[in-house]
Amino acid sequence: MSKILTIGREFGSGGRELGRRLSEELGIAYYDQEIIREIARRTSLSEQYVQAIAERKPTFSYPIHIGHSFYPSVNQPFEQTMGIYEEQTRIIRELAAKSECVIVGRCADYILRERHPFRLFVYADMESKIKRCREKGPEEERLSDKELKQKILGIDRRRAKYYGLYTGHAWGDKLNFDLCINTTRTVIKDIVPAIARLF
Repeated sequence: MSKILTIGREFGSGGRELGRRLSEELGIAYYDQEIIREIARRTSLSEQYVQAIAERKPTFSYPIHIGHSFYPSVNQPFEQTMGIYEEQTRIIRELAAKSECVIVGRCADYILRERHPFRLFVYADMESKIKRCREKGPEEERLSDKELKQKILGIDRRRAKYYGLYTGHAWGDKLNFDLCINTTRTVIKDIVPAIARLF
């Protein structure tokens, strides 16, 4: 049976690091931002705009096109959003068909449901998420704890809306996952070997 792992995660929980380290431990492919880059390549939309749609409602404050028009006659935000999601779905299915892999976010657990991936969800308490964001975030971003908490909550709200829109399920609902991992006060690299043994 092929190893396909999908990882949903709260912002600041360490889900991305966990996915990358699991892929290294298992010797399988890892996909995250690579999906955004491939969508941008296929649609001629800028990576920045594709990322914005993947995280929130479409906005036109970003440079939308880098080449020819994705929708030459219609450029409505909803249709463009749906077009990007459909392209993302094709890419994720192609990647999963090509090799064993870890895919972070992008509704991959739902998109690949017929392949029965092992679905992880990573979460942590707010104190741990703030601490991890401070350690991993850009040094120039000097937010207060209150501002950082609002940023974390805002990103997670957008992820929940995005996931709910395309899947019809509640983001983070334990019934949609095979393993939920609490990374509160946890060093990610220390728990990877134990999780990898499940596969």
